[in-house]
Amino acid sequence: MKKRLASLIMTMAMAGSLVACGGGSKGNEAPTTAAAGGGGGETATAAEQVVAAEGQTVMKWSIWDKDLTLYYQPLIEEFEKQNPDLKIEMVDLGSSDYQTVLGTQLTGSGSDFDIVTIKDVPGYTTLVNKGVLEPLDEFISSDGVDLEGYKGLTDQIQVDGKLYELPFRSDFWVLYYNKDVFDEAKVAYPTNDMTFEQYDALARQLTVDIPGQEVYGAHYHTWRSAVQLFGILDGKNTILDGSYDFLKPYYEMALAEQEDGVCQDYATLKTSNLHYSGAFSQGNVAMMNMGTWFLSTLADKIKTGEYTDCTNWGIVKYPHADGVEPGSTLATITALSIPANAPHKEDAWKFVKFVCGEEGAEILASTGNIPALMNDDIAGMISSMEGFPEDEGSKEALQTANLYLEMPVSNKSSEIEIVLNEAHDNIMTGNSTIDEGIADMNEKVGAILAQ
Repeated sequence: MKKRLASLIMTMAMAGSLVACGGGSKGNEAPTTAAAGGGGGETATAAEQVVAAEGQTVMKWSIWDKDLTLYYQPLIEEFEKQNPDLKIEMVDLGSSDYQTVLGTQLTGSGSDFDIVTIKDVPGYTTLVNKGVLEPLDEFISSDGVDLEGYKGLTDQIQVDGKLYELPFRSDFWVLYYNKDVFDEAKVAYPTNDMTFEQYDALARQLTVDIPGQEVYGAHYHTWRSAVQLFGILDGKNTILDGSYDFLKPYYEMALAEQEDGVCQDYATLKTSNLHYSGAFSQGNVAMMNMGTWFLSTLADKIKTGEYTDCTNWGIVKYPHADGVEPGSTLATITALSIPANAPHKEDAWKFVKFVCGEEGAEILASTGNIPALMNDDIAGMISSMEGFPEDEGSKEALQTANLYLEMPVSNKSSEIEIVLNEAHDNIMTGNSTIDEGIADMNEKVGAILAQ
């Protein structure tokens, strides 16, 4: 099956190069979702017209950005080939208000979706709380589905011990680096097993503080996740705990680097609204932590000649604290669920299991997207795409050990996000000390959790 799927789809994928992994949500906003495509999408109820043969069951699948997303059609074609009695009808609800529209339809009396795509964790939590999603645990148990391949993600999206979605896409954070900067400094490239102490020392070694010739050893985008989420990689803390003292060493590192010119000034980045892609493309950033959604953008802009100063690049696994397994990193997911009122639940589960399983993962990888389920074969398909770095270290970086959600499941995540963003901004601009900022987070988030 692996070879057959690859031969069916790889030609198309190679011609198209890497497609966008991050979607519209990955622009200047914090990456709390893993959207499949870009901005607009179609009208809120645009549906693909499906003609069913006699005896075929038609199942409706809610999606967004049908014409911008390459993996929908090959997923459907392969599934229908294996299940000739089933047909999939895509219903495009649009991208910008997808979760709102989906929630409205699922809570109404006229919804007849069999499968729904879940765009983000807050949207998932809302739908579970409304009671409109079917628990998948019995399906998973009955078919003996092994959840180990999701690297801990499925444990983090349980609600009251039940699983209402399965992830099929997952972007995760890696460390991008400019090989030319390392070569110029005659410094060895970063590795897939670096502690934060080693990472900090390497960034300092590469920094050049000469007017007009500045080289920054590291770059942190203005999202709070670029600093705060270093602290959850040990699996002992989450960003929703209500106690944030564990963040102190990472703020100390980032502020010390900022003070010493190792990274660009946060306030200046905010004022100038410099996008992370613009910073890296200038060619004077040695290392930058960012998600895998940037892979496609970087490869494509180099191919078209828009980026000329970062053409020799690579990726490695995220740095980690002492004692933490290399390959532990942060993730965003896109998932599939079955509505509680789905007309064809058993058949819908067949589709969910296919898309979220190994066969679906191979199709996603063949279209340049990062699947939630990753193994050596799938990682090899991604690394063989046009524009991906050819070195073995970059290929190895695609293999993760533990994946931690940037924002875990909580019905209070939106309120907490506001507090964390405000505190991060105050700390990084010097409006408050690290201790003051952490105390502010502890007090305000504690109050939210106590409500």
